[in-house]
Amino acid sequence: MPQRETTLTEFIIGEQRKAPGATGGFTALLNDIRLACKRIAHVVGKGALAGVHGRTGTHNVQGEEQQKLDLLANDIFLSTNEWGGHLAGMVSEELEHPYRIPAEYPRGRYLLAFDPLDGSSNIDVNVSVGSIFSVLACPEGASGEDERAFLQPGTRQVCAGYAIYGPTTMLVLTLGRGVHGFTLDREIGEFIHTHPDLRVPEETSEFAINTSNSRFWEPAVKRYVDECLAGRSGPRGKDFNMRWIASLVAEAHRILMRGGVFLYPRDERESGRSGRLRLLYEANPIGMVIEQAGGRASTGYGPALEIAPQGLHQRTGFVFGARREVERIETYHRDYNERPYDAPLFAARGLFRGANGG
Repeated sequence: MPQRETTLTEFIIGEQRKAPGATGGFTALLNDIRLACKRIAHVVGKGALAGVHGRTGTHNVQGEEQQKLDLLANDIFLSTNEWGGHLAGMVSEELEHPYRIPAEYPRGRYLLAFDPLDGSSNIDVNVSVGSIFSVLACPEGASGEDERAFLQPGTRQVCAGYAIYGPTTMLVLTLGRGVHGFTLDREIGEFIHTHPDLRVPEETSEFAINTSNSRFWEPAVKRYVDECLAGRSGPRGKDFNMRWIASLVAEAHRILMRGGVFLYPRDERESGRSGRLRLLYEANPIGMVIEQAGGRASTGYGPALEIAPQGLHQRTGFVFGARREVERIETYHRDYNERPYDAPLFAARGLFRGANGG
């Protein structure tokens, strides 16, 4: 007799039974998040047939131009999660302030921070996009309408995960006890536990970075990338492949499945000096997933999850993936970031350095 497949709902209930005193509220919240991701997957999967491709002509609080699907996905997340009575408040990339739970719904003890549609600029060219979410406990006596309740380091996340809307839809989740992947079976409308105990491969020969920003990189990043590009004849002694999808979810999913390291470091531009990715609802949840899978998540200088946020939409440099690669990048930031890297191999010939070494 074939083994019965485990659904996401069954998996969550099984985890709930391991927690003494669990009331089921957290389980219900995760089921609401699951439903929101299914609804977004349905709209994304219809593509242009849904009539929601294209730009809105408006901008979010970060000044980024919003896509129609950004706003639709945001509305789906809010409407699916506001009514259940498990949340004290929500924060979204698309909203300047915390979302007020409507008065007719009860308040709960959790906070939800999310990016409703990461990588939405890829929608019109049919490249994978996703949703990212982070769950925190609301501090005792705090209001979910007060942004200070959300300003907790990533180490305090109760759970985190993402959904990726690609050739198949997957939901990847950590409750702080490893990482598990679930694939949406469209015929029965349920996520099935297909990828238990995911681990970031320890060895890699892939890295992901946007090289169009190379002229703004700090010396530590230039050193790392130059070493990788030098290949077998360089100091790393092997060839590397470079990848860049421009979708954080897609980059994280590739690294989780087959290894690698991702860099979106801070840089010398005024807009990049603090980094570009948002700490609360991008770096923290992806960082928790990666670390629970045995990888490392960093600002480039140290652990990303230990940062105490100062604002809802605070940005950070973000480097994650294979632990040893990330630790190497941290070492370069510590030991080689105050002066240009001037080894003869790269001073004149490096791809991103001029003949004068500048």
